Parts: sequence; C-alpha cells; structure tokens
Amino acid sequence: MNDQPDGTGSTSTPVFVEDLFLTDVFLIKGRLPNKSRRLTNLLEDYSRSFLNVVDATMISLRSREVIRTPSLMVNTREILLAHELVELAGDEVQRRLARGKQKTTQIRAFYNGPVQFELSGLIEPAAYETQSSNPRKFFIMQEPEFRGLDLSHPELALLGTLDYAIVRRDRMAYVYDFS
Repeated sequence: MNDQPDGTGSTSTPVFVEDLFLTDVFLIKGRLPNKSRRLTNLLEDYSRSFLNVVDATMISLRSREVIRTPSLMVNTREILLAHELVELAGDEVQRRLARGKQKTTQIRAFYNGPVQFELSGLIEPAAYETQSSNPRKFFIMQEPEFRGLDLSHPELALLGTLDYAIVRRDRMAYVYDFS
C-alpha cells in the first residue's frame, strides 16, 4: 500500500499496489485496471503500445525522486521486468508444483541503460534465447537479485523481496549463463 496525495500536500488516501514495472529510468508501482489474467500472459498478448497504470508511483532510479499520479501510460517497449505483487488471476498451488518440476540454470543479465545494473537468478535453460518454438518476449526468473541499484531506498527496497520476475528477453545487453 502507498499513500496518495489528497491535493492539499498531505498523504491520506491509501493506494493498493498490484503490479510492478522496472524500466531503464523508473520503478513503477500501481494497478492495471480490469486485469483478468496473469500479468505474464497480459504482457505477451498485449497489442497496444502503452499500458495504462492507475494509482501509479514512479521512483527515479537515478535521483530517487518519487512521483505519484492517478494515471500513467507506460510504453511496453520500455519494460525491463515486471512482477505481480498481488496475483488475482493466478493459482498459487499450481505455481508451486510447477516450480518444483522445472530444470533451472543460474544466469547473470546485465543492462546498460542510463542506470547500469545486473540481475541474476534461476531460469529455464536458455529461456533468454528467442527460438521458433518459443517466440515469447518475456521469461520467468526465480529468486532475482539486483546489483548496481541502491535498494536501501525505501521505495526501491521492494525489488530485493521479489520471489520471481517477468523479464523481457530483448532488453538484456549481456548474459552470463552458468550452465
């Protein structure tokens, strides 16, 4: 939950955060209105250029400035990774069962945008590769860890608690595969 400014300069109205998006410049927290399925599927099948995020909080990765706005349009090409803080359309039991069956490999992915950082975690083998049998734009990384971002900032600390991340494969600059 975040507090939304009430127009008088004070914060009083609680805002419910469901979704999280990381871009080269901002961490964005908010809600996708009328979301009826898992965020992974929504991002894969989304045909428009911009996602509407309501009750949005934007945290600058460089200056740590926090911007709150009732509505924000996010270009889908800018999304590096996403996460569902509240999985309204998912089945937690099925997800846990599937996680135990997956063969995983450790990778480190490097990003070289305005803020350079590293993301490491467990993925299905070669999930970062685009293949004719797997044309998806995103893959799932379990136990993501960040280096190069100041997670001591209260708004950015959330990134250190994620159990998985929905990672856009074509935005990584370099990948070190431990397999």
